[in-house]
Amino acid sequence: MQFSRSRWAAALASAVLLAACGGGGDDTPEPEEVRPHDARTFPLDESALAFEALPGTTTTRFHGVLGGAGYRIEVPENWNGRLVMYADGYRGTNVPLTVTNPPIRAHLIANGYAWAASSYSKNYYDVRAGVEDTNALALAFSRLTGLAEPTRRYIIGYSMGGHITGAAIEEETFRTANHKVRYHGAVPMCGVMGDTELFDYFSAYQAAAQYFAGVPRYPTTYWADINAMVRSRLFTTFTQTQIVPTADGEKLKGVVMNLTGGNRPIFEQGFANAGLQQVVWGTFGGDGTINGILNASVLDTRNMVLQIDSDPALSAEETQLNDTLLRVTPAPDANRLRRDGLRWIPKVNGQFSIPVVSLHTLGDMYVPFSMQQIYKRRADANGSGGWLVQRAIRAPSHCDFTVAEQVAAFDDMVAWEQNGTRPQGDEVLDAAAVADPAYGCRFTVNAGGPYDNPTTVTVRTLMPACPTP
Repeated sequence: MQFSRSRWAAALASAVLLAACGGGGDDTPEPEEVRPHDARTFPLDESALAFEALPGTTTTRFHGVLGGAGYRIEVPENWNGRLVMYADGYRGTNVPLTVTNPPIRAHLIANGYAWAASSYSKNYYDVRAGVEDTNALALAFSRLTGLAEPTRRYIIGYSMGGHITGAAIEEETFRTANHKVRYHGAVPMCGVMGDTELFDYFSAYQAAAQYFAGVPRYPTTYWADINAMVRSRLFTTFTQTQIVPTADGEKLKGVVMNLTGGNRPIFEQGFANAGLQQVVWGTFGGDGTINGILNASVLDTRNMVLQIDSDPALSAEETQLNDTLLRVTPAPDANRLRRDGLRWIPKVNGQFSIPVVSLHTLGDMYVPFSMQQIYKRRADANGSGGWLVQRAIRAPSHCDFTVAEQVAAFDDMVAWEQNGTRPQGDEVLDAAAVADPAYGCRFTVNAGGPYDNPTTVTVRTLMPACPTP
């Protein structure tokens, strides 16, 4: 085909214009996909955000809505210039947005710290929203209060809020978040420090239960079909108050012990925590999208080695278990990096350079102690292990810390950040140390304070006493 001079000039001009504007197709970024969770909205009762000062304290309190999330801020009259961001845990699905005050609120106020907490703009397991909304509130503190910028920003959180805390201090988060905050120290408690590996644990637990119940290859997403039968074959009693395993159930118990952190004190009490086990078993049968947080399955049990006993060598029975176990494979890039902010489930890679003091209860079956072991391995692999101190607490459930244990962790983190004095902690990767009958005694404080949950303290009195030195 031949072009006239005028047609050639017009074509050339068009090509130049396309190049200047980034046109031509190849350089145009693809739009990010949407997911079911993006369409979800949650009611927020603004009248419920107001809150009163603690008895005997004088504080200035603020509340309102920021970016679709409710918030609370409290500043004592003797403010020391430091701000503590509090990240609460998982709140459920079809429930209103709410703000929870930090359990160590009284200690913070008494010692001059301001604190702030967000409801997050979304419920479900939306750690991305939790990080972004918490960071946005931290950045807006001075604008919302009329006070000076904080001299230090710390972050603490529980359970899913521990995941938020761990993710908020990551280098990947600082690179990719829409709201970027450099925190000075962190205290994640009972946190999901292995991010999506928590859901791998649920999947492996379910697959092991199916194996020992005699239905090893049944599709995991059809769990409702076999739930009752599996329970009846593995437990003579499985109620909200009592769990009694059969002989096969005892083998499953051994697998769960190793999945959740290995042989250790308080595992027996944790496994027997019938109410918490009901919650764990309620996670079985998921499709790996974490209730629509993702568009495809992130579950991965391909390389998990299940063991019944504490001997790292595989017995013939364990070899058969691992050879027969139903495995799940993740969809490629199910939780990939994104161009519009954080991953849908933010990573806790173990790349940080600030003081972190982490707490975890030894009997937790829901967010197990193994999360701390994963966190430690990641931090060590990325050169951040020197910034991480971990403490084991002898308690049988999820996040059932005394205020004294939380206060000690927070104060030790601040002293480390301020004075460079690295506090003491527990070894979490040495199997012999973890299995010691005295493990967890060092930082467990059973005595209750005025703001402690009396149920927690009462249950603790039933725990095995620490050995006499």
